[in-house]
Amino acid sequence: MVWAAPVLSDVSSAASLGTVSRSPGRAIKKLESESMRDPITALPSALDSVPDRPAVFLLWANEGDPYLARTALLRRRLRRLLSERDRISRVLNLRGVIERIEYWPTGSQIETSLVHLALAQKYFPRDWPRITRLRPPALVRLTLFNPFPRTMITTKLGKGMYYGPFPSRGAAERFEGALLDLFQIRRCEENLAPSPDHPGCIYGEMNRCLRPCQQAVSIEEYRSEVARVEQFLKTNGASLVETAEAARDRASAEMQFEQAERLHERVEKIGEVQALAGDLARSLDRLHGVAVTPSHDADEVTLWFMLGGCWQGALPWSLSETAGAGQSMDHRLREMTSALRVEHAPVMEHLAILMRWQGSSWRDGEWIAFESLEKIPYRKLVNAIGRVNNKK
Repeated sequence: MVWAAPVLSDVSSAASLGTVSRSPGRAIKKLESESMRDPITALPSALDSVPDRPAVFLLWANEGDPYLARTALLRRRLRRLLSERDRISRVLNLRGVIERIEYWPTGSQIETSLVHLALAQKYFPRDWPRITRLRPPALVRLTLFNPFPRTMITTKLGKGMYYGPFPSRGAAERFEGALLDLFQIRRCEENLAPSPDHPGCIYGEMNRCLRPCQQAVSIEEYRSEVARVEQFLKTNGASLVETAEAARDRASAEMQFEQAERLHERVEKIGEVQALAGDLARSLDRLHGVAVTPSHDADEVTLWFMLGGCWQGALPWSLSETAGAGQSMDHRLREMTSALRVEHAPVMEHLAILMRWQGSSWRDGEWIAFESLEKIPYRKLVNAIGRVNNKK
């Protein structure tokens, strides 16, 4: 039996398709084992005992695939699906078909998305992308494996260095264009076969490319320029800003004011490129941060750490008077995070969830980015926990 769930006003996503079991990725398995609680089970005849709160749920018949959905009001949604109706309706009704209900109460949009993703990948391995409706974010890729590396926009992970995520392809293209204006690497898409007879392009004529196609520079010289681009992306522009500012200050001290003015304009241009990156974009292996969100428990908030572009398991933070008696919040946080490690490669679905949550009007928490586990801003984290708890 296969059910195609309709899109309703109180439902973020719903579906039921597929029968073949397939193991999800290692990072998804780890996240599922750490974050997903055992489901709460209920019978269709006991809907009054089901809370009317956000949740992800499965409806099981005596055979066939389950019905998977997520909702902001669980009891109301289940009544719509399972209650007897006085008249014929085109709205899906599963009364008399469902034998068991399993549901996971959720406290935040991130938790809802991650639980929904894990269940979709587990029970619908062939169709989970359509079910989850996660739009892959745009990334800027530096093709380091190529003899003559270049940048490109992509929504898939593979070889090379990746920088992002960006909210749209247009945003990624604007950043890429401004980035390439700071350097002299190629913009062409062809696989180069360098030759003195190569026709070249307009960027070479404008001295905005080193012209490796025409053998104007050696492979080593070209890759030296690529290394500068790579360092710029890894440091979010700091590598170029520092040298430009030092050169500007030196020219000013030597009273070479025209040179100092040109260098100041370059510093401003670098700042514009940094601004185009947005709040989230990083080299993906350095995309670290923590989302502080409400919890399904009244006396808790949840800390969702993202390390290297991959969500870690949920870390509940108790705010009860007895929690951590005699210890400061700073000390408790340091103790909690001491076991965190960057263990997995970036996961595109996790980046999509972060981008959708961060850029939404319904974001129900705060995001705090940090450079490394050794540089977690604990004071900011303590303040964020307080603000999120006060909004509950």
